[in-house]
Amino acid sequence: MKLNIGDKLQIQCYKHDKRIHRCWDEAIVLDIKKDFIVFGNEKTQVTESQGNTWRTKEPAIMYFFKDKWYNIIVQLKKDGITYYCNIATPFIIEEDTIKYIDYDLDLRIFPNGSFKILDKQEYKYHKKKMNYSAELDMVVNESLSELITNYQNGAQYFNNKINLDYGDKYKQHCGK
Repeated sequence: MKLNIGDKLQIQCYKHDKRIHRCWDEAIVLDIKKDFIVFGNEKTQVTESQGNTWRTKEPAIMYFFKDKWYNIIVQLKKDGITYYCNIATPFIIEEDTIKYIDYDLDLRIFPNGSFKILDKQEYKYHKKKMNYSAELDMVVNESLSELITNYQNGAQYFNNKINLDYGDKYKQHCGK
């Protein structure tokens, strides 16, 4: 599929056992780079695996990487920018849908610059229940370390100005 700036896609997040975990109704392509694609959305409907739905609250910029085992959601909140990073497979696109497998561990970076690793117990539980291989466990943990290092070294996708500019670009595409 040939992507263009302004295209609208859905997002589907799966678990290791191939069951669907969560879906977002909309993500608009804002930028296409060699290694990643940048999307934006706001107040989009999210459907959980149990069928319940909710809407996102604030504008979000999302980075999906072609060869990295994580994705990054930049939440443009009124009180500052929060980064929510999922340890997950590189994305694929099928039938206007971004798809990836989520591996539980998350990195949350707060507006004050501090960060916290989330969902360690959930990862431990799923690792045992779904029989993650030693190789997969290594990739997941190395990806988390890489993500933290990239944040600490000021990687471009953690640059607040760049992400605010993407937020403006998203608003222009939506006529806001």
